[in-house]
Amino acid sequence: MQAEERQLRIEEYLQKAEFSSLDELARQVNASVSTVRRDVSALETQGKCRRTHGGARILTPRSDEFTFTTRDSQQVVEKEAIGKACAALVQPGQSVIMDAGSTIYHVARYLQDKKPQIVTNSLPIANLYASDHLVEIILSGGVIYPRLGVLVGPLAAETFAKMHADVAIMSANGITPEGVFNSHALLIEIQQAMIQSAQKVIFCFDHTKLNHKAVSFLCELDRIDTVVTDQPVPPDLLDAFRRNNIEVVLP
Repeated sequence: MQAEERQLRIEEYLQKAEFSSLDELARQVNASVSTVRRDVSALETQGKCRRTHGGARILTPRSDEFTFTTRDSQQVVEKEAIGKACAALVQPGQSVIMDAGSTIYHVARYLQDKKPQIVTNSLPIANLYASDHLVEIILSGGVIYPRLGVLVGPLAAETFAKMHADVAIMSANGITPEGVFNSHALLIEIQQAMIQSAQKVIFCFDHTKLNHKAVSFLCELDRIDTVVTDQPVPPDLLDAFRRNNIEVVLP
């Protein structure tokens, strides 16, 4: 594959995912990381992307589909209901890993009385409790990605890999009988570290995410303990949950 074709494919992938690790880009174009690093540098010179620590992000996304404010304005009633139901599963004083999904922000809003210790890469969640004396916030390292309100990159993944928490509360862009999927490849490594570091793993999905696939595969169903959602789960997906001993919680 010639450099121009590789760079076009890299740009097209970044338009879909918004940001990505160099390893993921290398897999997408079947090239070495060093080759992809040069391609990303060329695209950066052209003003099409910006290098980050260990990856790259698009400079001019075609839509605001993935911004935190846009995502948080969708299915608000459902996210509030899921937030309350999920927060009820947290025991007082527990340590809780929370990812940067907009649904998880709604969970965080109902945790104050539990006085938890929260470990997160979400800037909105960190800001929510920045001046609160009852909730302890540990914010991961990493590169700030302002559109998503999230810290990403190897430093973020390393933070969670070194943690241990009672529970991880997470979200993604889709779940099917095959597993969990997310739209952002650069979040995958971070979320996998979150899962590995938690004794119990809870995923929150509004009904639009059920039986829906996204760009990147995150994990098998057997890594999940509980799913919180706002509508009854479709029969085929419910059967898969039962085979994997996943508890389903509805508001």
